[in-house]
Amino acid sequence: MKIANNIQKNPLHGAFAFIGGLLMIISSPAFAHHPMGGMTPETFSQGMLSGLGHPIIGLDHFAFLIVAILLACALKGAARYLVPVVFIGATVGGTMLHVGAANIPMAEMLVALTVVVGGVLLVTRHYLGALVLGAVFAVSGVLHGYAYGEAIIGAETTPLLAYLAGFAIIQYALIAGGVFGLEKLAAHSEKARAVAARIGSMAALLTGGLFFVQSLA
Repeated sequence: MKIANNIQKNPLHGAFAFIGGLLMIISSPAFAHHPMGGMTPETFSQGMLSGLGHPIIGLDHFAFLIVAILLACALKGAARYLVPVVFIGATVGGTMLHVGAANIPMAEMLVALTVVVGGVLLVTRHYLGALVLGAVFAVSGVLHGYAYGEAIIGAETTPLLAYLAGFAIIQYALIAGGVFGLEKLAAHSEKARAVAARIGSMAALLTGGLFFVQSLA
């Protein structure tokens, strides 16, 4: 309870604690960017598990999902749940571009940049309308999806389709669940929702910045 109160009074401390844990994780030799540890999925179940895990284990991708939740929350009504579908569809399209041998230079850096830009928008409270946010989600989705494609290159059709379904399902479930959760939290305590949003915004920005610097090395 004391820790929770400290974080509520100092949201920046929560963000730095998150980044400290992140640094420990990504500096570990055991850190992997997707569940198969670099192996191409060969079955439906492997493809599904890899798809479900990649957006979570890939912390740069997970950070953008936090960004997507918080930006979507600024929209009104059904748009909160409909606009994120653009991001989901774009990630599928981005993966298919990679599978189809398209080349996006500096993809890792661009993925990190999407997190940084989203984090800056949140921290500065520059919220976007549905159409503009949809365009941002479309571009970001292609880049994240292209990065997802690296894990499925060379796979047969069945694991490929399972992989696409897996990451589409988990991404939308996390975004929609996050939006719903924050709505419920706001109904109970607007202050608690604001604190959660501030911690998430700063953590996402710092995570994106960390991965951006890494991509330049």
